[in-house]
Amino acid sequence: MTSACSTQPGSSKRAALASFDHAYAVALRMRHETGRPQFVLRTGDPFQPFRVSSTGPQRRQALMTLVA
Repeated sequence: MTSACSTQPGSSKRAALASFDHAYAVALRMRHETGRPQFVLRTGDPFQPFRVSSTGPQRRQALMTLVA
């Protein structure tokens, strides 16, 4: 995934942490730790393009996957 932040110095770590793959890994850990389904959401925010939530998508968010 390429984003505007990946062109800034030192941003390779940010790009890795902001990736779908990282969000999915976090969702798997959260599912294991909490026992509750976790949603990976696309936010539309270039600094945090994906987030993990136990409540599902809100306004301006798109469901990417559900870890049930």
